[in-house]
Order: sequence, then C-alpha cells, then structure tokens
Amino acid sequence: MKFIDEVVIDVAAGNGGAGCASFRREKFVPLGGPDGGDGGRGGCVIAFADASLNTLVDYRYARLHEARNGEQGRGSDQFGAAGTDVILRMPVGTIVTDMQTQEVLAELMQPEQQVILARGGDGGFGNLHFKSSTNRAPRQKTPGWPGEHRKLRLELRVLADVGLLGLPNAGKSTLISVISAAKPKIADYPFTTLIPNLGVVKADDAQTFVVADIPGLIEGAHEGHGLGDQFLRHVERCSVLVHLVDLSANETPDHDAEVVARELAAYSETLAQKPRIVVGSKIDSAIEGNSEKLRAYATKNGFAYYEISAVVGDGVRELVRTLARFVREHAESREETPVG
Repeated sequence: MKFIDEVVIDVAAGNGGAGCASFRREKFVPLGGPDGGDGGRGGCVIAFADASLNTLVDYRYARLHEARNGEQGRGSDQFGAAGTDVILRMPVGTIVTDMQTQEVLAELMQPEQQVILARGGDGGFGNLHFKSSTNRAPRQKTPGWPGEHRKLRLELRVLADVGLLGLPNAGKSTLISVISAAKPKIADYPFTTLIPNLGVVKADDAQTFVVADIPGLIEGAHEGHGLGDQFLRHVERCSVLVHLVDLSANETPDHDAEVVARELAAYSETLAQKPRIVVGSKIDSAIEGNSEKLRAYATKNGFAYYEISAVVGDGVRELVRTLARFVREHAESREETPVG
C-alpha cells in the first residue's frame, strides 16, 4: 500500500429538514389543531481513529465527503428522520486542520477516538412547535439550518516512542529489523527506505515501545532535498531520537553527524531540543580512528554515545535497555506534569 501522510479534503454536513405546517383533519374530530412535525437533524461528518490503518491513501482521490440531509417534518405529529452521519476512518496520529481558519479540529491520539469535524444543521420547527394558549392555529414553520462545510488538511504523524535518524545507509533499517519484528527492505544503495517503518521492541523487563525508522536525511533536507524533509514530522512526538552514524563509510563520522544535526535544527527547534543518543553503527567494520572521532563529537555536544553492530549483535541489547529507560522516564514525567 502506498504511504500517504498529507491530503486535503472537503467535508459537508447535512442540512436540517424543514418543519411542516399541517392541521389534523379527521371525521368527528372538530378543531383538530396543528400537527406539523419538526424537521430532522442533518448528518454529521465524524473522524474515527482506526488502529488498523497506517496511511491516508483512501483520501488521496476521494476528496468530497457529504453527510445526508435531515428529512422534512410531516403531518400527524411526525418528525423528520435525522440524516445519516458519515464516518471517516483515519490512522491513529492524524491531525485535522481547518484550512480557512488554521484551527486544529482534531488530534486522533487514541484508537477508536471520535471527533465531529462538521456538524449537521438542526431541523426546522413545524407548526405544532408554535401552538400555545393564545395561538391555537399557528401556521408558522421554519426551514432547516444548513450544515457546516469545511476544507480540511489531514496530516499523519506516526506515533512512535523512538525515532531512528541518520544519513542513507547508516544502518537504521538493519537495526529495527534486529530489535523488532519489522521487516524493512535492506540494501546497500541510498534511499532503500522510502517510507517510515514501525517496529515494536520488547525490553528485558517486558516493557514494550515503538521505534520508527525514518528515511535517510541528506544535506539540504529541510529545503526539500532527498526524502527526509517529507518524514521529519513523524519524529516530533518521539521521546528520544537515535542518531545513527556509519563508522565504516568514511573518515569523517563527526562531519556526517553534524550534517544531520544541522538539518534537525533548520527543520524545527522542537526536534533540535529533543533528547538524543548518538550511535556509532557497523563497529565490526569501522575505519580506524572513527570511533574516537564520533565519541568526541557526542561528548562535545552533550549526547550519550553508544556503539553497535546490528549484524553481529554487539551493543544492541545495551542500547535497547537505554531506550526503554528513556521512554519510561519520559512517560513518567508527562504523568507528573500538571494539566493546565
């Protein structure tokens, strides 16, 4: 399935049905009085967080979503039926923004969460509604109210606890395939990973957390070069970033690390300030002296530093334990932070 993480759609809630002006007319029932019912409410457009979805591809070509109008009121005290709602199923992590006002209408953070995106119009009043002691035969009725129409931007941000970043071929896909059940495509050419891959990792104490492998960044990514700028939004919610640097690629691993660091800062101050771990990958085939250079870079910038070989398994479990601790502490700090 093609990965789509941003689309624009139009939604239209249903209009309310008109009220009815009617009088009861039955044999042997003189002065039957008004019996016109109210119109039905228009249907709403509702967003529903579906945990089984991981892309917005369903909305790439289906751009208009309309709910049904409410039925008109009828005589004999019959109210119109409400219009049918439209349920739009979206992946967990979707942000819905009104294009006109830029108001965020919904952030679907929990499975089965529901949010009304466009509210249906109320039904109009029938003349039964206007009956009173001084107005025994009202002829008033009102039309239904219009439903809301909106142009919306849907933006998917993958919900992961740990984000894996690095230049192409830094070893991100190999690492996520070793520590989780994810099976990303792995090859020795740049941009093997074309979409974010998610994997669930189990730590030693049965704690689990989600890791996202983000397609490789290159210099100038924040300006649209390469693929990374399309997917950096997906790590904005992560507890910690893992910056992988290939120790076997060349003799300047510190420069490679700085390239990615500059792109994070240029893209978002939020990303630049996130907790980060620098990881020297492919230690089993590292160029002599690269380990010392990258360790010095990490120490200089205040980052924790680890070395691993995902293929051989060296250092991987220690890294997983560290990540589990970061995720657990981050969750505890959020619980302790008072709301409002």
